[in-house]
Amino acid sequence: MKEPDVSHGHAAFAIPSLDGIRAVSFLLVLLGHAGVPGIPGGFSVTVFFFLSGYLITTLLRQEMDKTGRVSFRLFYLRRALRIWPSFYLVLTLATTLTVIGFLSGRVGVADEVAQCLHYSNYWLIWHGADFIPHGTAVYWSLAVEEHFYLILPALYLVLRRLNLSGRQQATVFLTLCILTLAWRTVLVLHYHSVQERTYLGTDTRFDSMLFGCSLAVFNNPALDLPKRERPSILELSFLAGGVVLLLISFVIRDPAFRETLRYSIQGVGLFPIFITAIRFPRWGPYPLLQLRVVRYVGTISFTLYLVHHVVMGALDDHGVTSLSVRILATLVISLVLATASWFGIEKPCARLRRRFASVPAAAAGELPRRGSANLASVGPRSATD
Repeated sequence: MKEPDVSHGHAAFAIPSLDGIRAVSFLLVLLGHAGVPGIPGGFSVTVFFFLSGYLITTLLRQEMDKTGRVSFRLFYLRRALRIWPSFYLVLTLATTLTVIGFLSGRVGVADEVAQCLHYSNYWLIWHGADFIPHGTAVYWSLAVEEHFYLILPALYLVLRRLNLSGRQQATVFLTLCILTLAWRTVLVLHYHSVQERTYLGTDTRFDSMLFGCSLAVFNNPALDLPKRERPSILELSFLAGGVVLLLISFVIRDPAFRETLRYSIQGVGLFPIFITAIRFPRWGPYPLLQLRVVRYVGTISFTLYLVHHVVMGALDDHGVTSLSVRILATLVISLVLATASWFGIEKPCARLRRRFASVPAAAAGELPRRGSANLASVGPRSATD
């Protein structure tokens, strides 16, 4: 899923573990959409949202610290170059294949407009997915992120103009998370809203990104905390607590819980995982996330997310029913398509984005600590930013 490239025109940020997290998240999405029992595919979207909030806010913080301002023009230009070329190409391909009958289903003009203008999440809530190009209903999460990008730069600038400390900024973001939870609870318990309303709505899913924003502004593990070889006992306890929270969110199947507290619990549980992945990259399982092949999958994860469900739909339509074959074929075909997009579209656009950088690149490989003007090594949402 989309999500953010840390190099939005800024010094390319390379946090290898986060590329690995993207790769794992994409694989969970793939397995979940394939119908593998017990796979929390929807959780992967929450991870991508958290990652977007963290990376985009870190970049805004970096820009503000260096220049004293946030350039809205450059921000949105970089966002457009990151997201739109691949998105519109894949959407056009899926639409064409559906219209000519290679993919099943029908395409409605209004539905297509909803996709193109990034309000497909609410369109799905109101009208369903009957006339959306086959395999593109998953783009609802991209719509949520686009709405987030419309609001975050202005919100962050206001917080900085008010001279709020990092702790105070985090408090604002976490307060908004609590308000989002309260709103979901009202929708579910009072208005008895259907699951799609809370799962797909921007107003009910913003908190997954806001949790990431709060980590970016206070005790940011890439900017404020020193790297170490291994976590302390207290930090290990914190990590264990986060894992337990995530397991609780997977195990409890009550519908009301799943559409209210689940997203909040997952957001809190992701804090220690992201912190340890960034601060202790050589410890525990994190070196696995930095294997070259894993990082590459994370790097192209945005386009993988865009194409995988279209590919899976085509396999379904043409009689590929074996679960293992569908998964393997979807993965291989998606990797080929995403690789072509990466080298043919995304890398050229990345070079263009760097021309619109607001913060000059720091020395290669350097990851500044607190007080440093630049953040030189925190790799892309790997391509999803």
